[in-house]
Amino acid sequence: MKRKNFDKIVTAVGFGLTVFLFVAAGLLNWGASFASDSVKSQLENQNISFPAAEGMPDATRAQLTKWAEKKVTTGEMAKDYADLYIWEHMKGAAIGAVGKPATYSEVSGMYMGLIKGGSTDTAQIAKLGDLRQTLFMGNTLRGMLLEAYAFGTMGVIAGYGALAALVGAIVMLLLSIAGLMHIRRTPDSATI
Repeated sequence: MKRKNFDKIVTAVGFGLTVFLFVAAGLLNWGASFASDSVKSQLENQNISFPAAEGMPDATRAQLTKWAEKKVTTGEMAKDYADLYIWEHMKGAAIGAVGKPATYSEVSGMYMGLIKGGSTDTAQIAKLGDLRQTLFMGNTLRGMLLEAYAFGTMGVIAGYGALAALVGAIVMLLLSIAGLMHIRRTPDSATI
């Protein structure tokens, strides 16, 4: 095979990869922007804000003070609000009502056990019913916030992917141009 023909094939493949990487960079950048904008706009619509530092749970106050009195607008903020603020309140509510941290399903089981068992302890039934409702709402909000965190993280990863694809495209473009220059200098008689 003639060296010039081989160089033309390799250079054409290089230009093809360049185009592919530029398209991939554009699509990944669009995905990153879409995820970031969607997470921000949806969280802003929820109008969730961190309280002042003194209103934060004792166990996580040190981790949350950076967000004091700020509106939740990013995936990272949503994760901290869900895991370090809501979760601590849910644990505190369960400890206050049943003496230990408990999940929604555990409290719901206790509540349904009293109801189905025909208990006449209306105070305990009411306390477990209120706790059950609190834990359900907390779990629901945590789930939504953690989903925003997941989509925000995917957007960040897509942004890094866009940068990597852009750098790869530029490198491939430069190599392909170098390939064109090499083709011009290769003698017609050279073979592989």
